Amino acid sequence: MTSVDLMAAPLLEELEPGAPGPKVVAVGGGHGLAQALVAVRGYAAAITAVVTVADDGGSSGRLAPALGIPPPGDCRQALLALSPDPSRWRSIAAHRFESGDVAGHSLGNLILAGLAAETGSLEEALAVLGRLLGARGRVVPVAPGALRLRAVIDGAEVAGQVAIALSRGRIASLWVDPPETAASPAALEALEGADQVVIGPGSLFTSLAAVLVVPGLAAAVNASPGRLVYVCNLTTQDGETLGMDGAAHVRALCAVAGVRVPDVVVANEAPFAVPATVEAVRVDRADISALGARLELAGLADAAALWPQHDAARLGAVLRRLA
Repeated sequence: MTSVDLMAAPLLEELEPGAPGPKVVAVGGGHGLAQALVAVRGYAAAITAVVTVADDGGSSGRLAPALGIPPPGDCRQALLALSPDPSRWRSIAAHRFESGDVAGHSLGNLILAGLAAETGSLEEALAVLGRLLGARGRVVPVAPGALRLRAVIDGAEVAGQVAIALSRGRIASLWVDPPETAASPAALEALEGADQVVIGPGSLFTSLAAVLVVPGLAAAVNASPGRLVYVCNLTTQDGETLGMDGAAHVRALCAVAGVRVPDVVVANEAPFAVPATVEAVRVDRADISALGARLELAGLADAAALWPQHDAARLGAVLRRLA
């Protein structure tokens, strides 16, 4: 055990051994995965977040190539979502610098970068920081190294997560470089024992499919005994899914990522304020049923949010019923 492990161990907050509740694996990245994890945290006995490492923007996009580590930002955000709020360590990990050489960097990202150098991997770094934060679950990068996301959009190849997110047109295929990358053994093991697998909400291609196209991951999702639940986004995303309804989201996820049709599609049915640049995702029960999935509707929008997002408590209540 390293000195870092010894320092962190007393601060670990774990679920009681044998605590009732399902084993849940949540797949994705960014704010959508964070909302799902807060929702799942209220009912699951064990939680594993399987997170994209293809982000090439912002603080993560600067740290990953400079330090030779996977981009830590999505993983940090997932870890914070699994951590009790408020706490001093949580505030420290969430702090973002506004000036100087570290302007734009999250302190949590810098801590993870240092821990990765100390422990030898981002996955181990997340385990150590998770103990400091008292996280109620674990965060697993989908692959041990940074990945470059590539897509064919309207016949042209586009490289990079940010460039793909900003491109308009039909995404016909999506893959990662290096092509010999294999999904994390910890992620595959979690899927083997899952009672529930939650995909979404989140950017359809650059967060969700970005995880599922990592070799071995979609096959593990498809073989998992857990009920597969897809949480549909509240709105379309300009540059990725503009004009797509709920059924189109599911069809695209299955076609591009190779994942099976979800057992259940969860979608919002309550009105909410929709920004002018996007559209509310329309979900038709007959269309979802025709795909072979069951539709679960509920009022899921957070009325207090400045931009449309799921209410974690309401989403958690729905996911609990489906577990």
